[in-house]
Amino acid sequence: MDVAIIGIGIHPFGRTEGVSGLEQGVHAARGALKDAGLEWTDMEFAYGGSSAAGNADAMVSKLGLTGLQFINVSNGCATGGSALQSAYMAIQSGMFDIGMAVGFDKHPRGAFTVNPQAGGLGKWYGDIGMALTPQFFGMKIQRYMHEYGISEDALVRVAVKNYKNGAKNPNAWRRIPFSYEDVASSQMVCHPLRKYMFCSPAEGACAMLLCRADKAKQYASKPVFLKAVAVKTRQFGSFEVFSQSQALNRAPAPTAQAAAAAFEMAGTGPEDIDVAQLQDTESGAELMHMAENGFCEDGDQEKWLREGHTEIDGKLPVNTDGGCMANGEPVGASGLRQVYEICLQLRGEAEQRQVPNNPKTGYTHVYGAPGLSGVTIMTN
Repeated sequence: MDVAIIGIGIHPFGRTEGVSGLEQGVHAARGALKDAGLEWTDMEFAYGGSSAAGNADAMVSKLGLTGLQFINVSNGCATGGSALQSAYMAIQSGMFDIGMAVGFDKHPRGAFTVNPQAGGLGKWYGDIGMALTPQFFGMKIQRYMHEYGISEDALVRVAVKNYKNGAKNPNAWRRIPFSYEDVASSQMVCHPLRKYMFCSPAEGACAMLLCRADKAKQYASKPVFLKAVAVKTRQFGSFEVFSQSQALNRAPAPTAQAAAAAFEMAGTGPEDIDVAQLQDTESGAELMHMAENGFCEDGDQEKWLREGHTEIDGKLPVNTDGGCMANGEPVGASGLRQVYEICLQLRGEAEQRQVPNNPKTGYTHVYGAPGLSGVTIMTN
């Protein structure tokens, strides 16, 4: 049974003083209901997630005590994508006809903190300074750049593109574009990654309504159809956050597995995608994910960026809403923000950042610790 997205809602990302993460989630949920012309009482179920702002199911106290099934989802940076997959499976199974996926967060200021014990490691891993994700990201992209001949120029170009796109997005946090020189001369954090190449913890929320595809036209004039949703975890030998050593033989990254599963499910390939949202925790992540998702060969990213292929008017626009760099990353909402953006693009409603030539197929990808990835493929 096919599944459609019939309503979308968002609370602006960034910092919203005096508004809790839960209240931001409620705002997004009400926006999605309004978009589809429905009421909370029409929902048969909900899946929702938050990392730092409380249990998503507490939203019922503000949306209405209707008795519906509401299940909390927690899956790192893939929390929003996992909530969407759960909703997708609930409808595809035939158990429900209509429901909601929602995610929100309100992280404290400062860098993300890591609890090694929650990731299956001992407290010692943090005590000796190993649980530093920027350090891991720096090490990972260093090796990748060395192996495939990629220069720091590519890292700068990713950031410049994403901030430029974010400046066109009314819901983004960072809405001032940075020049090439701004990024290239910003403070070094973990070589080769500089300050303006990273995303930041943030606040925000996103929600969407899903229903059986054969009922979609009852609620939406421009439904978006979910052709594939896949979430995969790491294999032994993939180099991921919390890896305590490197195996002699490498295994594919969880992103490569999730992408392959999604393309097989959708019966399509990378060449058929018109617009994509890829996890850009930092510039290096977007570079590697371009190849891991199958859109280019390892090492081709620099050429792609220099030739503008990932710009809004390029052959594969990537992170048209500014990605995590411009929006920040509220963990529970980030994956759903990507889907929200693809829905706007496929509906032709992205305004200043609208991809030309009526895009028909969109793609989203999230990646998170300790090594998991979620992918969706959508059509209009």
